[in-house]
Amino acid sequence: MAPSANQSNSNGASSEPQNNLAVNPLLSRIRVSNQYLFQQQIQSRLISNGTNPTREDNFRLLGTQWIGDVRNSLQLPVRTYCTAATYYHKFRLVHKDNEYQYQDAAAGALLTACKIEDTLKKSREILCAAHNLKVSPSEHLTSDDSMFEGLSKVIIGLERLMLEASGFDFRVRKPQKHLVKIAKEAKLSKATYLVAYDIMIDLYRTFAPLKQTSATMCFACLELAVLVMNPKGVPIRSSKLRYLYERCSSTRPEILETLLDLLDLYTHFQKSSIVGPLHNIDRFIQIRIALNQEVEQTSSKNRYTEFHGPPKINNFKKTPITPRTPSSPSEVRKNGNIVSPVTLSPTSADSSRRNAAARTQDGTIRFILDAEQAKREQEKVSEYFKTQYEEYEIEVEETVRPQRDDRVERSQHRGRDERYNSRSFSKRARR
Repeated sequence: MAPSANQSNSNGASSEPQNNLAVNPLLSRIRVSNQYLFQQQIQSRLISNGTNPTREDNFRLLGTQWIGDVRNSLQLPVRTYCTAATYYHKFRLVHKDNEYQYQDAAAGALLTACKIEDTLKKSREILCAAHNLKVSPSEHLTSDDSMFEGLSKVIIGLERLMLEASGFDFRVRKPQKHLVKIAKEAKLSKATYLVAYDIMIDLYRTFAPLKQTSATMCFACLELAVLVMNPKGVPIRSSKLRYLYERCSSTRPEILETLLDLLDLYTHFQKSSIVGPLHNIDRFIQIRIALNQEVEQTSSKNRYTEFHGPPKINNFKKTPITPRTPSSPSEVRKNGNIVSPVTLSPTSADSSRRNAAARTQDGTIRFILDAEQAKREQEKVSEYFKTQYEEYEIEVEETVRPQRDDRVERSQHRGRDERYNSRSFSKRARR
């Protein structure tokens, strides 16, 4: 008959101490998803990746334009476009531009968005739609063509990196439904609402969706639509709907920041938008001047909300972050031939900002949405990895050896050895 759990073994020792041995937790890293980002965080991530500002604007606009064109070709809903653009922006904040082509990243973001929003499309269908947009109708291909075999694997590999860059956070804001409700509350015309709807799509060409709430984006788009359609019209901020700011937890500086982001797009990249080419650029410049004057009248006088400069030490600013040196031409991938997203490391999402010591550690990455839970876990786990030191002072007596002079003492005569100047030596030499 087998012994019970409380019964001791034949040696007289209980089995309970063996089962209650403390096991240290596995080494791992925790990444918490950021639902919102500040402009300062976005700039620091771009600088740490060594992103060129001119190329950054170009790749950002080309990628979102590619997503919009393919989305219209596949007749996908606008919520899929919003999700794909958001994932595309988050991906670019983590990976350098020379690690991928913007078409591959845009296709990976659109494939991820289709699965999240339940508008399922295969990677072959997305690539086929993008190809058919560039060729004539007689050269259209089907999704089962062998041409898309290799590219589809690249897109599937990028899908994994998209999820890691976002922290496996599937919470994406879709402000279109809020736009309809606020437009009805403001009793705006249908023409103004349609312009605001197009402005909302243009807004996803900027980083504003990563920074602002749905209500803030709706207020900014409706106000800009009113100012563009009717220059002499009363802005929304001075109407009787001003109480909605507090009701929707939105502030005027946040709306001003969103408006200026839109006006930067319409003044500098007018042709890369929907509403920009339909109106004169002078109108956007006049609106921007008026909003800049309003920003100067505020207490903070900052273009961006919650923007804090580097701390000062002895009345001197801290040295800014040194941009990452661009990779050599051999490391730049061209047409996906040198480096494939399938072979990229799973931890490459945050490897650009991790020091060398952290990169060499073994462990897993855990993605958590709740920041408080992650903080509690880190405090609990840190107890097992504390390194404690004890200092001791020990007196040790060491014997000092006497110094030895290895040089041979010779009497010197006019700087020469005396034995070579003796008469006997000279006599022998003469003999």
